[in-house]
Amino acid sequence: MSILNEIERDALTEIFNVGAGRAAQSLSEIVGDEVRLSVPSVEVLRSGAIDEQVLPRTRGRFATVSQNFDGPFDAEAVLLFTEDRALSIVRDMMGSQMSLDELAEFEREAMCELGNIILNACLSAMADMLEITLNSSLPQYLVSSPDDISARLASAQGDESYVLVLHIDLVIEKHQTDGHLIFLLSSSSLHALVEHVQRYLGKIGLG
Repeated sequence: MSILNEIERDALTEIFNVGAGRAAQSLSEIVGDEVRLSVPSVEVLRSGAIDEQVLPRTRGRFATVSQNFDGPFDAEAVLLFTEDRALSIVRDMMGSQMSLDELAEFEREAMCELGNIILNACLSAMADMLEITLNSSLPQYLVSSPDDISARLASAQGDESYVLVLHIDLVIEKHQTDGHLIFLLSSSSLHALVEHVQRYLGKIGLG
């Protein structure tokens, strides 16, 4: 049985698309060039399905930026990029003339800034459109293996947990990369989110 029906999924996609637009505008100001974020694709999975459907089968590592937030529902938001793509993003943000060693020095700071912009843009769009208040922690940056991430996601909320996954394409200075924005929610938090989405749909005449 699907957690979200088509109308609810479309509503969340539109909410996060507004957030992506805000994030792209903020990032464009930082890099001094056009930044585009694709319309996110949204799906809800059991936390145990994250390995097969989100984490590619690779021996490489992932750069992750995470924030906890609370309000009518609690969740952890995690932005995922493969490490090599994260470095290419940092190069675009900091300047393409920098060496890899120089880029590595700025990786944590730049990725936290990137994550903070994207996560807060999405959360603020959600808060505005659902008319709720969400409080968030400071971003935390980690470089982890796929196994580390899957273990972390599986244990974060327990067995009765879900992941709300957004796949996004990020284009900076004509360089395209892809990543995932993952929201870890307990069963009760997910149902609270769905209730607010239904309320939002009712207000705009689609509920």
